[in-house]
Amino acid sequence: MSDWKTAYRSFYYETADLPEDVVLSPSKSALLVIDIQNTYMEVDSDPSEAERWAPFRERMNKVVIPNTASMIRFCRERGIEVIFARIACLKPDGRDRSLSQKKPGFNYLLLPKDREDSQIVSELTPDDEDIVVIKTTDSALTGTNLRLVLRNMEIENVIAVGIFTDQCVSSTVRSLADESFNVVVVEDCCAAATEELHLNELKSINMIYCHVVQSEDIHDFVA
Repeated sequence: MSDWKTAYRSFYYETADLPEDVVLSPSKSALLVIDIQNTYMEVDSDPSEAERWAPFRERMNKVVIPNTASMIRFCRERGIEVIFARIACLKPDGRDRSLSQKKPGFNYLLLPKDREDSQIVSELTPDDEDIVVIKTTDSALTGTNLRLVLRNMEIENVIAVGIFTDQCVSSTVRSLADESFNVVVVEDCCAAATEELHLNELKSINMIYCHVVQSEDIHDFVA
């Protein structure tokens, strides 16, 4: 087991007591895979941009996607619900998108729901029984019926993985915490554009909105 009880502490929690052990009952838990989609794995046609994003793609290919695939298998084997959230718009012209996805810049996203670049990467293709929610917001809770789905299935604990740590993952985790779900974020199944952004956000959300852990810890948490 990793040192998750003392790792990723911000100024607010430097002197806090150690958290209690985490116990994840399979029937009360769900794995939420956030936005690991084809569009983010495409190599930019601009060589300078392709180079700038190369560390992110390397982490995705070598760490996040393989670890998430293993986490999905682990959860399915133990009866933990697997849920996917992906960014996609229902209208071809994207009129249904939230304002954050209409603004110019990196967050501008026009991903019609049936287009290939909006799909989950092939290594993590959902099973027929997996729930997939479509969102046009950062938070998977705000822009979908996920809240209702989790409550209907009596889910209390959410294992959060995906991208980007400092954007949709963080926004979703904060929303879940505000709704009184117990959340664990799996560090080696997440990524931001840079390692600095990734680590800074983990420190921001750890202890107050979630517990930041490693894949190996989840194996120990499952009761």
